[in-house]
Amino acid sequence: MNTDARQRLETLLDREIQLAEELAATLVGERAALTGSEASEVAVQAEKKVRLLADFASLENERLRLWEPPVGEFAQSVAARWRSLMQIMARCRTANDINGYMINVRRHQVGQLINILRGGSAVTYGPEGKTFVKALRALARA
Repeated sequence: MNTDARQRLETLLDREIQLAEELAATLVGERAALTGSEASEVAVQAEKKVRLLADFASLENERLRLWEPPVGEFAQSVAARWRSLMQIMARCRTANDINGYMINVRRHQVGQLINILRGGSAVTYGPEGKTFVKALRALARA
């Protein structure tokens, strides 16, 4: 691999690391928005996340075009950057999984509330902590 290609690969990996850090920060912002009361902020964070992932995919494609197995000192430099990138992306994956779980819990809660308002049954807990279905009157009737 020539010196120019090596420098471009190192620069690309550095840029991917920077984008991964931005993604990690965005996922933290998304989690804060999910626990807040501003639905519009969730949308803002989701848009940022999608944009960052698109940029990341573009850099990844370019990196794959440049890739040749590095040798010597350069191999150590690339390996260190790669490990750093993989550690950040693992944090991003965990944060994204948590945020997805929070979204699913909220969606389930909203579904239950809508069901109650329509007069459907609600799942409640008894004294022993077991769940059971309890029929409710329609709250939406005038």
